[in-house]
Amino acid sequence: QNTLGGALSIKTKNGFDNEGSQIETSIGNDGRFNVELQTGGNDGEYGYYVIGNYYEEDGWRDHSPTEVQQALANLSWRGEESALDLTVAANNNTMIGNGAAPIGLMEAEGRESIFTQPDQTETNLSLLTLSGDTWLDDNTQLAGNVFYRRNKVKTLNGDDSDYSACLVDANNAVQSGFETGDALGGNQVSLCEFEGDEAAPLLSDYEAVEFRGGDDDDSLTDVDAALAAQVQGDDEIFDGTLNTSETKMESFGLGSQVTFLDDWNGKENQLTVGGSVDYSQIDFQSDTEFAELRNEDGEDRGVTGVGLYDNESSVRLETDVTYVGFFATDTLALNDQLDLTLSARYNYTKIDMVGIGEENLDLTGEHVFKRLNPAVGLAYQSSEHLSYYGSYSESSRAPTPAELSCADPNDPCKLPNGFVSDPPLEQVVAKSFEVGVRGNSVGYSWSAGAFHTTNHDDIIFQNAGSTASEGYFANVGETRRMGLELAANKRYENIAVGISYTWMDATFQTPYNSVSNNNPLGDTRSVEKGDSIPGLPEHNIKLVADWAATPKLDIGAEVTYQSSQFYRGDEANENEKVDGFALLNLRSTYKLNNTFELFGRIDNVFDKEYETFGVYGEADEVLEDQGIDDHRFVGPGKPRSGVIGIRAKF
Repeated sequence: QNTLGGALSIKTKNGFDNEGSQIETSIGNDGRFNVELQTGGNDGEYGYYVIGNYYEEDGWRDHSPTEVQQALANLSWRGEESALDLTVAANNNTMIGNGAAPIGLMEAEGRESIFTQPDQTETNLSLLTLSGDTWLDDNTQLAGNVFYRRNKVKTLNGDDSDYSACLVDANNAVQSGFETGDALGGNQVSLCEFEGDEAAPLLSDYEAVEFRGGDDDDSLTDVDAALAAQVQGDDEIFDGTLNTSETKMESFGLGSQVTFLDDWNGKENQLTVGGSVDYSQIDFQSDTEFAELRNEDGEDRGVTGVGLYDNESSVRLETDVTYVGFFATDTLALNDQLDLTLSARYNYTKIDMVGIGEENLDLTGEHVFKRLNPAVGLAYQSSEHLSYYGSYSESSRAPTPAELSCADPNDPCKLPNGFVSDPPLEQVVAKSFEVGVRGNSVGYSWSAGAFHTTNHDDIIFQNAGSTASEGYFANVGETRRMGLELAANKRYENIAVGISYTWMDATFQTPYNSVSNNNPLGDTRSVEKGDSIPGLPEHNIKLVADWAATPKLDIGAEVTYQSSQFYRGDEANENEKVDGFALLNLRSTYKLNNTFELFGRIDNVFDKEYETFGVYGEADEVLEDQGIDDHRFVGPGKPRSGVIGIRAKF
């Protein structure tokens, strides 16, 4: 459901294939501390597996502490013809993920600097799943699962703003901007939202702002006067915003399938048919609070809320999402060497959105997406050590509620903190071809594959605001990703080496006008067929080597390379790229005895300065006093870091 390039199938540990216990703890630079415990076992019929993980660090960038708490437990039963697994998982995390920083700021204050803060995300997850299978007879297996998931996500984001002090006359008409100490000239001080050459006063528009706090008997007039006095005393009192959001989601669903292994016309055949139903209820709310940006005398560029909220950015939305799917796949052995696979999946998605409160009524809407996705594949085993494969498949993805509610070019929204009533988006449909060959023998294996995927009605984010996260989603026609994947592994007596290489040509195939308000060459650029999709490197290489230096000492090395990429916002490929980079990582394990072992790792051994991605933004709104106005924002890569720890197995 909703996969375009493929899906990950993850098998968790259980007490039957992971017996024993293990505990490990490690420390590293930047205040890193981690402890993990796991244990599992079985009596031949019942099994258990439990794992818990705690992780914390101060972060290598400024104001970047993170704390992660995770736990998972699995109870299993194995019978002669049947199996059951009950899994419970939970987390409670507080993570700081500071975004891209202006290039000029990193040059002035160091690569650990951040633009504005905080950028905090809190997650709280509870998950319960029950899965099982049973053989109805020698050739028929029934399998299924049910799940319940509850997830709560809260975000806290400090940013600059488009609001500043202004002077208005008796008719509430904007006369000019205002700086502390300016003469009033018979006008009044207010707070205005500036968009280009246009300005709108906010403090006198009680439908646009709301004061939360103070005494219950405070009148809006009193609040207006008090805030106007604040603006007059300090014209930068509202030069920041504090954006908050909270998403509560409850989901449950079930799926089932039947597999038949009966021969067809004397040929081996495997047929699987099944279906699934998933339902989610999502409650979303977000607010933008006016704030003061701490940006004087080298302060931390954090924000302090003042209790006044922008009602136009306030969202209260309830969403019900229903997914229904039916699928069938059949693999027929045409002969001893050649297998044919035919499959199809029918997807039905219904998204009901209800805006809560008068200001959110225009969010209400119902969206339905349907599609049948077919696939066909061939696999040819030419010899014991050599096989070939080829396939064609179609897949689809329905737009998310966030995309559906943020698709109007005339009213860009901040994500994930704003929604507007917008025209519906089309679902994305991917059509993929893939061919390849795999080989293996004693001590080595290799593979080579080619892929070609065209996304129809692809959804792209248009950066139409003053910040990198402000804009809207739009269908832009066709995009294409094609390339090669090569891999090889070789094991010698005490050395193992492996290499993988991916070449991917990701391009737009339909011309369109790209919107990026901070592109150095202009807000709207013409994207032509064949222009590269930003943020996707063309070349990726990974080289791995492991050496058993002694019976107790293992040493490993990893070299990764990523080529250059275009900045997001440069879909027309007219500006310079984010540079590519190569990194060396080292690791080692030393066995003290049968129970204890020491381990360590050094990442980015040569302390390479590199950037993982780039985007255009507006730096001078915050950093004007420092003379920093470069529109290029980048995600700085982590400098050299090390971890050492001890692991016990018993």
